[in-house]
Parts: sequence; structure tokens; C-alpha cells
Amino acid sequence: METPNLPAIRALRPAWNKGRIVGRKRPLKPKHVWAIWVRLELAENHRDLALFNMANDSKLRGCDLVKMNVVNVMASGQIKERASILQSKTQKPLRFEIFEGTRVSVEKWMEDELMVGSEYLWPGRFHERLHISTRQYARIVRDWVTSIGSEASAYGTQPMRRTKVTQVYKETGNLRAVQLLLGHTKMDSAVRYLGVRLEDALAIAEAIEI
Repeated sequence: METPNLPAIRALRPAWNKGRIVGRKRPLKPKHVWAIWVRLELAENHRDLALFNMANDSKLRGCDLVKMNVVNVMASGQIKERASILQSKTQKPLRFEIFEGTRVSVEKWMEDELMVGSEYLWPGRFHERLHISTRQYARIVRDWVTSIGSEASAYGTQPMRRTKVTQVYKETGNLRAVQLLLGHTKMDSAVRYLGVRLEDALAIAEAIEI
């Protein structure tokens, strides 16, 4: 009796997402922001402190944040209180406020020898790269998160961008403000970006009496 040809049995490979947190990553909570800020301040890590503060203030995409020029934030030897960056994705300017704490940290970073003659605010440490890459920025964010004992896979560069606007939305419920702060051209983009639920929208509506 002939034995039928059976398909070869292959060992099952573990799923690529086994043990990982997948789906929409969470923005940092205020307690996370404070914890990271304290650690960077105590470590006197001027570059990372300035980068962390600027990422929160600007709410820029990682690709735009890493390419920031010194002239974008400095004029007449002083850090501007407000800056404007042309977004690479939309080719539209995004204006943002640079708070005092961020201005102080950027001023300290500007005194570093690595900044001498650099046109970029976050120069690369090797000659072949003029500024840090988005991949390097992602590694830096992971280091920040793990330094406070949180799971690195739960956060990333996009959650960094959502951190401040999430708090703005929670405090005000103003989606138009969120849209402007993120530089989104459409309101529904801001809604999807924040992951606004119907329950949230109803709660805001119920709190407003006409």
C-alpha cells in the first residue's frame, strides 16, 4: 500500500508580537514627564533634557524634530518664545510656544562644544550624519521610558507628540485647539490621532449647557 504524500511539518515559529504591546501606543502621563525630566536634570544631560522639553513643547513629528535648525529657535543670541517649523508631511508651518524651562535647557545645550558651528539643533555625533536620525531619536525615547521603569514597547515617538495635546484635550475638550497644535489640516485627523471615543464626546457635550 502506497503512503500518500503528506505536506512537510514545520516547527511553529513564535509570533512576532509575542510578549509585546501592540496597537496604539499611549502618550506619557504627567507623572512620567516629571520623572523623566528629573532624571535628565540630575544627570546634567543637557542634550537630552533640551530634546525632551522641545519635543513636548513643539509637538512635532520625529522627522521634523530631528531636523530642527538653530535659526528656528534662536534670534539675536536668544531663544525665541515662539517658533515656526515647516512640516515635511504637510508642507505647512506649525507654530508653537517655547516655554521658559525649555528655553533654559536649550541655552545650556547651546554651550556644549558639540554645538560649535552646528546649524542643526541636534547634531549627529559622527561626521557622516549632520543631525540625529529618527531611528536614533526613537532609541533615545526608549531610554527615557526605561529609565523610569516603564515598558519601552508601550511608548514611542508618536506618543511623545501626543503627550501635551492629550492633556490639553482632557482639560478643555477643545478639539479645534488640538488640531491647530498638531498642525492637522482636518478635524477628523485630530480625532483619530487622539483616539477620541464617542463616550468622551458625549461627556463633553453634557457638561455644556446652552
